[in-house]
Amino acid sequence: MLDEPFNGLDPEGVRWMRTMTRTWAREGRAVLVSSHLMAEMAVTADHLVLIARGRLVEDMATDEFVARHCAPTVVARTPAPAQLVALLTARGLTARQEPGTPVVLVSNADTSTVGRLAATHHIGLDELSTRTAPLEEAFLRLTAEGTQFRGRTEGLS
Repeated sequence: MLDEPFNGLDPEGVRWMRTMTRTWAREGRAVLVSSHLMAEMAVTADHLVLIARGRLVEDMATDEFVARHCAPTVVARTPAPAQLVALLTARGLTARQEPGTPVVLVSNADTSTVGRLAATHHIGLDELSTRTAPLEEAFLRLTAEGTQFRGRTEGLS
């Protein structure tokens, strides 16, 4: 069991610790890591156990945890973002243009659906991909209601 093993390490030390924990796991050892560093856990942990206030909240694969708590977003870069948004919203999809860019973000569809609709209506796409939320976002969404204290985030940059 390791408590915050990545804190204070330089990049080489982080890589060494990550390699060691994965090696132990491959050898069949149980490796338990307690950490508040979500970005590090996203690249290190294959499986998450989330305990809050002494109760088991989640116990699943890291990828499954993120998918369950944050739906992926389709990213479509096009020379005709307004047309694409209008087309997608007319079909009942949730689409919005990222301000100041030619990017359309779609939250309740997959790339196949967006790509087919764009092709059928002769809207060119320069990019069509899926953006997955980071582990931190999934964690914050899951724990939002149970958080006792929150820092102010509006107006900060």
